[in-house]
Amino acid sequence: MATITASDVNKLRQMTGAGMMDCKNALVESEGDFEKAIDALRKKGQKLALKRADRDANQGIVIAKTTSDNKFAAIIMLNCETDFVAKNDEFIQYAHKILALAIESKPDSLEALKGLSIDGRMIADGVTDLIGKTGEKMELAHYEFIEAPLVYAYNHFGNRLAAILGLSKDSSEGIDDVPKHVAMQIAAMNPIALDKDGVDAETIQREIEVGKDQAREEGKAEEMLEKIAMGKLNKFYKENTLLNQEYINDSKMTIREYLQKADKDLTVIKFNRLQLGA
Repeated sequence: MATITASDVNKLRQMTGAGMMDCKNALVESEGDFEKAIDALRKKGQKLALKRADRDANQGIVIAKTTSDNKFAAIIMLNCETDFVAKNDEFIQYAHKILALAIESKPDSLEALKGLSIDGRMIADGVTDLIGKTGEKMELAHYEFIEAPLVYAYNHFGNRLAAILGLSKDSSEGIDDVPKHVAMQIAAMNPIALDKDGVDAETIQREIEVGKDQAREEGKAEEMLEKIAMGKLNKFYKENTLLNQEYINDSKMTIREYLQKADKDLTVIKFNRLQLGA
């Protein structure tokens, strides 16, 4: 049987917003497995403020940019330990140099970007130089890019969040503001996939099982559980996949409908979103 510490309980509470005893009981029930503990809380109908924990960022800068022809967009995250260093001019300038080089050279991976040189020093070594100056741990943690007929980069105020997207058409009458509005939707609503078919099988199965268990806890008949769970899964898709989300500026239409209203053949083909601490 796993040993559950006060630190474990507090960590789960910070992740979910659930009560201390609920967190402790969930961890005991799941034998210390945090993912299973979160599912246990959800199954009991807990209203959780889950933080997506797929990224390790704490402090730093997130910035995005496109090429002048709007065919290539890149986004980077440069991490540090404190907000003080994140606001340091040299740190910010170096991040912008990295992004400018990414836009110019179009590397195909984070490791390839780290191997490029700025002022005669590989980026990986340049980050190490900054560590020596500040005494803080730093890391070029993320680099994503999109090539498409039309790309857009959105930088949220404060440089803690940015998004890039690629659209299927490079120009069309009436779509001038569409890329910006969709990028702001991505920034605000944090979709996990472009459409239903972009959600991985593990996530789908997990949502179905959670839906069944929630219905079971509510006393629903066993033969109704599958139908209820599928209804909850469809709601999950509407809330978490970009093209099916309600458009934040007009809840009467989805993002797919918003795009088609501008141009019947217009769609998003890819997007990326990075946020510090998320």
